[in-house]
Amino acid sequence: MFKTILIANRGEIACRIIRTAKKLGFKTVAVYSDADELALHVQIADQAINIGSAPANESYLSIEKIIDAVKETKSEAVHPGYGFLSENAEFALSLEKIGVTFIGPPVVAIKSMGDKITSKDIAKRAGVNIVPGYIGIIKDYKEAIKVSNQIGYPVMIKASAGGGGKGMRIAWGDSEVKESFEASQSEALNSFGDSRIFIEKFIVEPRHIEIQILADSFDNYIFLGERECSIQRRNQKVIEEAPSSFLDDSTRKKMGHQACQLARSVGYQSAGTIEFIVDKDKNFYFLEMNTRLQVEHPVTELITGIDLVEEMIRVAQGKRLLLSQDEVEINGWAIESRLYAEDPYRNFLPSIGRLTRYRPPKEISSSNKIIRNDTGVEEGGNISIHYDPMIAKLCVWGENRTQAIEFMKDALDRFEIEGISHNLLFLSAVIDHPRFLEGNISTAFIEEEYSEGFNGVHLGLNEKRVISSAIILVHIKNEIRKSKISGKINVFKPELEREWVILIDDSELILKSEMKGQGIIVRYAEEETHSITSDWSPANTVINFTINEKNYSFKVTDIIGGYRVRFRGADLDVFVKTNRQAELSALMIKKERKGDTKTLICPMPGLVVSVDVNVGDKFENGQALCTIEAMKMENILRAERKGVVKLINKSVGDTVAVDEIIMEFD
Repeated sequence: MFKTILIANRGEIACRIIRTAKKLGFKTVAVYSDADELALHVQIADQAINIGSAPANESYLSIEKIIDAVKETKSEAVHPGYGFLSENAEFALSLEKIGVTFIGPPVVAIKSMGDKITSKDIAKRAGVNIVPGYIGIIKDYKEAIKVSNQIGYPVMIKASAGGGGKGMRIAWGDSEVKESFEASQSEALNSFGDSRIFIEKFIVEPRHIEIQILADSFDNYIFLGERECSIQRRNQKVIEEAPSSFLDDSTRKKMGHQACQLARSVGYQSAGTIEFIVDKDKNFYFLEMNTRLQVEHPVTELITGIDLVEEMIRVAQGKRLLLSQDEVEINGWAIESRLYAEDPYRNFLPSIGRLTRYRPPKEISSSNKIIRNDTGVEEGGNISIHYDPMIAKLCVWGENRTQAIEFMKDALDRFEIEGISHNLLFLSAVIDHPRFLEGNISTAFIEEEYSEGFNGVHLGLNEKRVISSAIILVHIKNEIRKSKISGKINVFKPELEREWVILIDDSELILKSEMKGQGIIVRYAEEETHSITSDWSPANTVINFTINEKNYSFKVTDIIGGYRVRFRGADLDVFVKTNRQAELSALMIKKERKGDTKTLICPMPGLVVSVDVNVGDKFENGQALCTIEAMKMENILRAERKGVVKLINKSVGDTVAVDEIIMEFD
């Protein structure tokens, strides 16, 4: 038995593990790099120890430094979380050698399942469906082209080690294989220290559905339903839900049975996830097994009521699972949205900086509604270039899918983040997308629906009227407050009916307002009337309001002549004017912004890993110019027009900051 648990990780997952460990009465030890000295996981642990400089390979990925921390703190067990060393068999073995418990599966299971090529062979022998492909190492891009033609396009080029969407590319023909193969190989080497690549058939219109399993040392294997993880970008999951709206009970049971078969074949113990790709006819194929806690585990916890971290700790102590398969119950619907420090308007490029404002929605846990926010940051904290850009996992639970979606929409509207770029608007847009609402999704959803990139959301008339009505209430309250300033000549009289012109998203809405008690009545054309109440005050940047007995929320800040509003994936300026002001504004000349096509400007801080052109080279629209590595992901910067390279200011190995000029063009 053990009493002290060291968490060999950082951020939200370290905080998550610490909470359960403390609940169970264990002493917790956090490790941190120089960049994380003030991080939240360091603050909430019972003890914390520095393990090195900011780069992950000098701290969180250093087995030697983690082992030294274990010895120094006399920790008797280690929970690895996910990522970093969580699926590193050498790390688990090193702990075993010094008599420290690894809160995870046996070393042999990690080795067997940690390699995608080996795991597919084991899965096939265990009677698990596998994707057609080449089970072997591809030595170079020429062989990759040959193998791809044998399998048949499209193909998925994948790193044998690691996960998290790194080292994965899709190729639709010979011309794409070379670039995809070399990019996957480089990314895999940098992320996992292993450049081995294999190729398999890419399933068109696939869904990514995974089965959560639990196993103990008493030969008990159970599965806890499935998670739908099809909303992905660059093979990185963005939104997950449980259960899946696509599976029927028969398919679910078949997948769960195969998942447990595979786990049993390698003597698995602890929590684990078997990932499947499912085609439109509900045929399912094994992708890989993650021998660790998954990022998206909260949605399983919310629909089953099972604390997966607690189960992992119990199994590591040699105890039996708390439940049998017959006792597992799926209740309600859960959704998780991953909040990233990235700019969706700039092709989701990573963002770093200080969180000048960080106000998640209030967490709720009741019999009919749950709002949960797993995070590892707080207001004033820094988002570093050295680690994954995920800030938080916003999770909701409702009695059914429709209810859970509504809870998520509102929770995203209430979430406040300032100081860095983030994907809140994109998450709201996806959650409110007609295809998502219908459950008509696949792993190609983002690519298909946002093929030209994310350019915000254009709201319909109903949403614009909702915003206009709420903004008029805010505006009137502001005018009342201003009129009470000593010496003010014109006193605002809210009881009078007034006519306003609202300019919003290239639309002009005309309405009349009249104060009624603490609320107002707003009338539009066609006799549409809104009765609005709100407890908003100027100190609040999130307005909660009720229109005709329906509740809404959005973020609002003052701008000159109006308000900046974030609502349902839209981020727009709303101007409030009298009739006369609107007439005069229409006569003003608008300035047009001209884009700069003479330079290649770095869109993110990072490291130059390749320069693909030389001075004097001619290039075409869409041609790769250079590659920047940021937060362990490689980002290819492409030309937006034809041109000639005039000057190259950066070389391979150089670090670059946001807005630095990398190249100049004629």
